[in-house]
Amino acid sequence: MTNPTGPTVSDIGEFPVIERAVRARRQPRSTLVGPGHDAAVVAAADGRIAISTDMLVEGRHFRFDWSGPHQVGRKAVAQNGADVAAVGARPTAFVVGLGCPPDTPVAVLDGISAGIGEAAEEIGAGVVGGDLVQAGQVIVSVTVLGDLEGRPPLLRSTARPGDVVALAGSTGRSAAGLALLLAGNPDFPELVASHLVPTPPYAAGPAAAAAGAHACTDISDGLVADLGHICTASEVAIDLDSDALTPDTQLRRAGEALSADPWEWILTGGEDHALAACFPRGVALPDGWRPIGVALEGAGVTVDGEGREGSGGWESFAPGAASQGPDSR
Repeated sequence: MTNPTGPTVSDIGEFPVIERAVRARRQPRSTLVGPGHDAAVVAAADGRIAISTDMLVEGRHFRFDWSGPHQVGRKAVAQNGADVAAVGARPTAFVVGLGCPPDTPVAVLDGISAGIGEAAEEIGAGVVGGDLVQAGQVIVSVTVLGDLEGRPPLLRSTARPGDVVALAGSTGRSAAGLALLLAGNPDFPELVASHLVPTPPYAAGPAAAAAGAHACTDISDGLVADLGHICTASEVAIDLDSDALTPDTQLRRAGEALSADPWEWILTGGEDHALAACFPRGVALPDGWRPIGVALEGAGVTVDGEGREGSGGWESFAPGAASQGPDSR
Protein backbone atom coordinates (compact mmCIF):
# COMPACT_ATOMS: atom_id res chain seq x y z
CA MET A 1 0.00 0.00 0.00
CA THR A 2 1.29 3.48 -0.86
CA ASN A 3 1.62 5.49 2.34
CA PRO A 4 -1.39 7.82 2.39
CA THR A 5 -1.03 11.49 3.24
CA GLY A 6 -3.49 14.07 4.42
CA PRO A 7 -5.38 14.55 7.69
CA THR A 8 -5.37 11.91 10.40
CA VAL A 9 -8.30 10.61 12.42
CA SER A 10 -7.31 12.85 15.35
CA ASP A 11 -7.18 15.87 13.02
CA ILE A 12 -10.82 15.67 11.97
CA GLY A 13 -12.48 13.70 14.79
CA GLU A 14 -14.71 10.66 15.21
CA PHE A 15 -18.01 11.86 13.80
CA PRO A 16 -16.66 13.41 10.59
CA VAL A 17 -14.84 10.12 9.91
CA ILE A 18 -18.10 8.21 10.42
CA GLU A 19 -19.96 10.63 8.16
CA ARG A 20 -17.38 10.05 5.43
CA ALA A 21 -17.90 6.29 5.82
CA VAL A 22 -21.65 6.37 5.28
CA ARG A 23 -21.78 9.18 2.72
CA ALA A 24 -23.45 8.14 -0.55
CA ARG A 25 -23.92 4.53 0.54
CA ARG A 26 -27.01 2.90 -0.96
CA GLN A 27 -29.38 0.94 1.24
CA PRO A 28 -31.58 -1.99 0.19
CA ARG A 29 -35.33 -1.94 0.84
CA SER A 30 -34.82 -4.10 3.93
CA THR A 31 -33.08 -1.18 5.70
CA LEU A 32 -35.88 0.68 7.47
CA VAL A 33 -33.64 2.97 9.55
CA GLY A 34 -30.03 3.38 8.45
CA PRO A 35 -26.94 5.17 9.76
CA GLY A 36 -27.30 8.40 11.71
CA HIS A 37 -29.36 7.12 14.62
CA ASP A 38 -28.59 5.26 17.84
CA ALA A 39 -29.57 1.97 16.22
CA ALA A 40 -30.51 0.75 12.78
CA VAL A 41 -33.75 -1.06 12.00
CA VAL A 42 -33.68 -3.85 9.45
CA ALA A 43 -36.73 -5.71 8.18
CA ALA A 44 -36.88 -9.41 9.01
CA ALA A 45 -39.79 -10.56 6.87
CA ASP A 46 -38.90 -14.20 7.52
CA GLY A 47 -39.26 -13.71 11.28
CA ARG A 48 -35.72 -15.06 11.83
CA ILE A 49 -32.29 -13.50 11.36
CA ALA A 50 -29.05 -15.28 10.51
CA ILE A 51 -26.16 -13.44 12.18
CA SER A 52 -22.38 -13.82 12.27
CA THR A 53 -19.38 -11.75 13.40
CA ASP A 54 -15.71 -11.78 12.39
CA MET A 55 -12.71 -9.57 13.09
CA LEU A 56 -9.65 -8.54 11.11
CA VAL A 57 -6.65 -7.30 13.12
CA GLU A 58 -3.73 -5.49 11.50
CA GLY A 59 -0.57 -7.60 11.60
CA ARG A 60 -2.54 -10.74 12.35
CA HIS A 61 -5.14 -10.97 9.58
CA PHE A 62 -3.79 -8.43 7.09
CA ARG A 63 -0.72 -6.33 6.38
CA PHE A 64 -0.81 -2.94 4.75
CA ASP A 65 2.41 -3.70 2.86
CA TRP A 66 0.41 -6.42 1.08
CA SER A 67 -3.18 -5.13 1.09
CA GLY A 68 -4.67 -1.77 0.32
CA PRO A 69 -7.42 -0.49 2.66
CA HIS A 70 -10.06 -1.11 0.00
CA GLN A 71 -9.00 -4.78 -0.20
CA VAL A 72 -9.17 -5.12 3.58
CA GLY A 73 -12.74 -3.83 3.53
CA ARG A 74 -13.80 -6.23 0.80
CA LYS A 75 -12.18 -9.16 2.60
CA ALA A 76 -14.11 -8.30 5.77
CA VAL A 77 -17.39 -8.54 3.86
CA ALA A 78 -16.38 -11.79 2.16
CA GLN A 79 -15.60 -13.70 5.34
CA ASN A 80 -18.80 -12.55 7.02
CA GLY A 81 -21.11 -12.90 4.04
CA ALA A 82 -19.89 -16.45 3.46
CA ASP A 83 -20.89 -17.41 6.99
CA VAL A 84 -24.56 -16.51 6.57
CA ALA A 85 -24.58 -17.97 3.05
CA ALA A 86 -23.42 -21.24 4.61
CA VAL A 87 -26.63 -21.47 6.64
CA GLY A 88 -28.67 -20.77 3.52
CA ALA A 89 -29.32 -17.07 4.12
CA ARG A 90 -28.96 -14.04 1.88
CA PRO A 91 -26.83 -11.24 3.42
CA THR A 92 -28.96 -8.15 4.01
CA ALA A 93 -27.07 -5.82 6.36
CA PHE A 94 -23.61 -5.24 7.80
CA VAL A 95 -22.64 -3.43 11.02
CA VAL A 96 -19.02 -2.31 11.18
CA GLY A 97 -16.77 -1.55 14.14
CA LEU A 98 -13.43 0.13 13.35
CA GLY A 99 -10.54 0.65 15.75
CA CYS A 100 -7.38 2.58 14.91
CA PRO A 101 -4.55 4.69 16.37
CA PRO A 102 -5.28 8.43 16.41
CA ASP A 103 -2.50 9.12 13.90
CA THR A 104 -4.08 6.82 11.29
CA PRO A 105 -4.56 8.76 8.03
CA VAL A 106 -8.24 9.28 7.30
CA ALA A 107 -7.58 7.95 3.80
CA VAL A 108 -6.99 4.49 5.31
CA LEU A 109 -10.41 4.40 6.97
CA ASP A 110 -11.99 5.91 3.85
CA GLY A 111 -10.57 3.03 1.82
CA ILE A 112 -11.70 0.34 4.27
CA SER A 113 -15.17 1.85 4.45
CA ALA A 114 -15.42 2.13 0.68
CA GLY A 115 -14.38 -1.50 0.25
CA ILE A 116 -16.95 -2.66 2.79
CA GLY A 117 -19.72 -0.53 1.35
CA GLU A 118 -19.10 -1.47 -2.27
CA ALA A 119 -18.81 -5.20 -1.53
CA ALA A 120 -21.99 -5.11 0.56
CA GLU A 121 -23.95 -3.31 -2.13
CA GLU A 122 -22.78 -5.75 -4.81
CA ILE A 123 -24.54 -8.58 -2.96
CA GLY A 124 -27.68 -6.55 -2.26
CA ALA A 125 -26.91 -5.65 1.36
CA GLY A 126 -26.38 -2.35 3.16
CA VAL A 127 -23.98 -1.03 5.79
CA VAL A 128 -26.48 0.10 8.41
CA GLY A 129 -24.32 1.26 11.33
CA GLY A 130 -21.21 0.77 13.40
CA ASP A 131 -18.67 2.40 15.70
CA LEU A 132 -15.22 3.99 15.64
CA VAL A 133 -12.80 3.69 18.59
CA GLN A 134 -9.15 4.28 19.37
CA ALA A 135 -6.98 1.15 19.33
CA GLY A 136 -3.32 0.16 19.16
CA GLN A 137 -3.63 -0.99 15.54
CA VAL A 138 -6.28 -1.05 12.85
CA ILE A 139 -9.09 -3.48 13.74
CA VAL A 140 -12.12 -4.20 11.59
CA SER A 141 -15.04 -6.00 13.25
CA VAL A 142 -18.03 -6.79 11.06
CA THR A 143 -21.40 -8.29 11.94
CA VAL A 144 -23.64 -9.51 9.13
CA LEU A 145 -27.38 -10.13 9.17
CA GLY A 146 -29.00 -12.56 6.73
CA ASP A 147 -32.50 -13.43 5.56
CA LEU A 148 -33.44 -17.13 5.32
CA GLU A 149 -36.41 -16.21 3.10
CA GLY A 150 -38.59 -18.99 4.48
CA ARG A 151 -36.00 -21.77 4.15
CA PRO A 152 -34.87 -23.91 7.08
CA PRO A 153 -31.31 -23.04 8.13
CA LEU A 154 -28.53 -25.31 6.95
CA LEU A 155 -26.63 -26.76 9.91
CA ARG A 156 -23.45 -28.77 10.42
CA SER A 157 -25.28 -31.36 12.51
CA THR A 158 -27.76 -32.81 10.00
CA ALA A 159 -25.63 -34.65 7.41
CA ARG A 160 -26.55 -38.29 6.85
CA PRO A 161 -24.66 -41.38 5.68
CA GLY A 162 -25.09 -41.72 1.92
CA ASP A 163 -25.18 -37.96 1.30
CA VAL A 164 -23.26 -36.58 -1.66
CA VAL A 165 -20.64 -34.08 -0.49
CA ALA A 166 -20.36 -31.17 -2.92
CA LEU A 167 -18.32 -27.97 -3.23
CA ALA A 168 -19.21 -24.51 -4.53
CA GLY A 169 -16.16 -22.41 -5.24
CA SER A 170 -12.55 -23.56 -4.95
CA THR A 171 -10.05 -24.33 -2.23
CA GLY A 172 -6.30 -23.88 -2.04
CA ARG A 173 -6.00 -20.63 -3.96
CA SER A 174 -5.94 -18.33 -0.92
CA ALA A 175 -3.39 -20.52 0.87
CA ALA A 176 -1.23 -20.51 -2.25
CA GLY A 177 -1.52 -16.73 -2.44
CA LEU A 178 -0.42 -16.39 1.19
CA ALA A 179 2.55 -18.68 0.57
CA LEU A 180 3.53 -16.58 -2.44
CA LEU A 181 3.32 -13.37 -0.42
CA LEU A 182 5.42 -14.83 2.38
CA ALA A 183 8.00 -15.95 -0.21
CA GLY A 184 8.00 -12.60 -2.02
CA ASN A 185 7.11 -14.33 -5.29
CA PRO A 186 5.29 -11.97 -7.72
CA ASP A 187 4.66 -14.49 -10.50
CA PHE A 188 1.09 -15.59 -9.72
CA PRO A 189 -1.00 -12.42 -9.19
CA GLU A 190 -4.34 -14.23 -9.53
CA LEU A 191 -3.51 -16.53 -6.62
CA VAL A 192 -2.34 -13.58 -4.52
CA ALA A 193 -5.58 -11.78 -5.34
CA SER A 194 -7.52 -14.82 -4.12
CA HIS A 195 -5.90 -14.38 -0.71
CA LEU A 196 -6.24 -10.60 -0.50
CA VAL A 197 -9.89 -10.50 -1.64
CA PRO A 198 -11.76 -13.83 -1.51
CA THR A 199 -14.87 -14.16 -3.69
CA PRO A 200 -17.35 -16.46 -1.93
CA PRO A 201 -20.21 -18.02 -3.93
CA TYR A 202 -22.85 -16.20 -1.87
CA ALA A 203 -25.83 -17.41 -3.91
CA ALA A 204 -24.77 -21.04 -3.60
CA GLY A 205 -25.84 -21.29 0.04
CA PRO A 206 -29.48 -20.29 -0.51
CA ALA A 207 -29.52 -22.47 -3.65
CA ALA A 208 -28.32 -25.47 -1.63
CA ALA A 209 -30.99 -24.88 0.98
CA ALA A 210 -33.68 -24.60 -1.71
CA ALA A 211 -32.45 -27.88 -3.25
CA GLY A 212 -32.84 -29.71 0.06
CA ALA A 213 -29.23 -29.94 1.25
CA HIS A 214 -28.87 -31.59 4.64
CA ALA A 215 -25.83 -29.69 5.91
CA CYS A 216 -23.42 -26.95 4.86
CA THR A 217 -20.29 -25.13 6.00
CA ASP A 218 -18.06 -22.25 4.92
CA ILE A 219 -14.49 -23.32 4.13
CA SER A 220 -12.60 -20.80 6.23
CA ASP A 221 -10.13 -23.00 8.16
CA GLY A 222 -9.46 -25.66 5.50
CA LEU A 223 -11.49 -28.25 3.62
CA VAL A 224 -10.55 -31.18 5.86
CA ALA A 225 -10.94 -29.15 9.06
CA ASP A 226 -14.33 -27.68 8.17
CA LEU A 227 -15.74 -30.94 6.84
CA GLY A 228 -14.44 -32.43 10.07
CA HIS A 229 -16.80 -30.12 11.94
CA ILE A 230 -19.69 -31.61 9.97
CA CYS A 231 -18.43 -35.12 10.75
CA THR A 232 -18.28 -34.37 14.47
CA ALA A 233 -21.61 -32.58 14.66
CA SER A 234 -23.46 -35.10 12.46
CA GLU A 235 -21.64 -38.24 13.67
CA VAL A 236 -20.71 -39.27 10.13
CA ALA A 237 -17.53 -39.86 8.16
CA ILE A 238 -16.70 -38.09 4.90
CA ASP A 239 -14.53 -39.61 2.19
CA LEU A 240 -13.19 -37.19 -0.42
CA ASP A 241 -12.48 -38.13 -4.04
CA SER A 242 -9.05 -36.82 -5.02
CA ASP A 243 -9.97 -36.89 -8.72
CA ALA A 244 -12.60 -34.22 -8.02
CA LEU A 245 -10.07 -31.97 -6.28
CA THR A 246 -7.08 -32.18 -8.62
CA PRO A 247 -4.90 -29.02 -8.48
CA ASP A 248 -5.29 -26.77 -11.48
CA THR A 249 -2.37 -25.54 -13.58
CA GLN A 250 -1.78 -22.39 -11.52
CA LEU A 251 -1.66 -24.28 -8.24
CA ARG A 252 0.70 -26.87 -9.68
CA ARG A 253 3.03 -24.23 -11.11
CA ALA A 254 2.99 -22.26 -7.84
CA GLY A 255 3.74 -25.44 -5.94
CA GLU A 256 6.72 -26.13 -8.19
CA ALA A 257 7.96 -22.55 -7.78
CA LEU A 258 7.80 -22.76 -3.97
CA SER A 259 8.72 -26.44 -3.63
CA ALA A 260 5.35 -26.90 -1.95
CA ASP A 261 2.64 -29.54 -2.25
CA PRO A 262 -0.51 -27.99 -3.80
CA TRP A 263 -2.58 -30.80 -2.26
CA GLU A 264 -1.84 -29.34 1.17
CA TRP A 265 -3.26 -26.00 0.02
CA ILE A 266 -6.38 -27.67 -1.37
CA LEU A 267 -7.05 -29.87 1.64
CA THR A 268 -5.93 -27.67 4.53
CA GLY A 269 -5.73 -24.09 3.22
CA GLY A 270 -8.38 -21.68 4.47
CA GLU A 271 -9.81 -18.30 3.54
CA ASP A 272 -11.14 -19.21 0.11
CA HIS A 273 -14.63 -19.13 1.65
CA ALA A 274 -15.97 -21.78 -0.66
CA LEU A 275 -19.04 -23.66 0.56
CA ALA A 276 -19.25 -27.41 1.12
CA ALA A 277 -22.60 -29.14 1.57
CA CYS A 278 -24.10 -32.60 1.98
CA PHE A 279 -26.97 -33.34 -0.40
CA PRO A 280 -29.35 -36.30 -0.36
CA ARG A 281 -28.32 -38.95 -2.88
CA GLY A 282 -30.22 -38.50 -6.17
CA VAL A 283 -30.89 -34.76 -5.73
CA ALA A 284 -29.82 -32.64 -8.69
CA LEU A 285 -27.03 -30.35 -7.55
CA PRO A 286 -27.74 -26.64 -8.10
CA ASP A 287 -25.66 -24.65 -10.59
CA GLY A 288 -22.17 -24.00 -9.29
CA TRP A 289 -22.00 -27.14 -7.13
CA ARG A 290 -19.86 -30.20 -7.96
CA PRO A 291 -19.55 -33.53 -6.14
CA ILE A 292 -16.29 -34.12 -4.26
CA GLY A 293 -17.09 -37.04 -1.95
CA VAL A 294 -19.62 -38.97 0.08
CA ALA A 295 -20.80 -39.14 3.69
CA LEU A 296 -20.53 -42.56 5.33
CA GLU A 297 -21.05 -44.33 8.61
CA GLY A 298 -18.11 -43.68 10.90
CA ALA A 299 -16.09 -40.63 11.91
CA GLY A 300 -13.56 -38.22 10.45
CA VAL A 301 -12.43 -37.17 6.98
CA THR A 302 -10.51 -39.45 4.62
CA VAL A 303 -9.23 -39.00 1.07
CA ASP A 304 -9.74 -41.97 -1.27
CA GLY A 305 -10.40 -44.05 1.82
CA GLU A 306 -7.12 -43.12 3.51
CA GLY A 307 -6.65 -41.01 6.61
CA ARG A 308 -4.30 -38.04 6.65
CA GLU A 309 -1.54 -37.17 9.10
CA GLY A 310 -1.10 -33.68 10.47
CA SER A 311 -3.45 -30.75 10.82
CA GLY A 312 -6.62 -30.53 8.76
CA GLY A 313 -6.45 -26.74 8.67
CA TRP A 314 -5.94 -23.54 10.61
CA GLU A 315 -6.22 -23.34 14.40
CA SER A 316 -5.90 -19.78 15.73
CA PHE A 317 -4.50 -20.74 19.14
CA ALA A 318 -2.43 -23.76 18.15
CA PRO A 319 1.26 -23.67 19.25
CA GLY A 320 3.17 -21.50 16.80
CA ALA A 321 0.04 -20.12 15.14
CA ALA A 322 0.99 -16.54 15.86
CA SER A 323 4.06 -16.84 13.64
CA GLN A 324 2.36 -18.36 10.60
CA GLY A 325 1.40 -15.13 8.91
CA PRO A 326 -1.87 -13.28 8.39
CA ASP A 327 -5.12 -15.19 8.52
CA SER A 328 -8.77 -14.28 8.95
CA ARG A 329 -10.07 -17.62 10.01
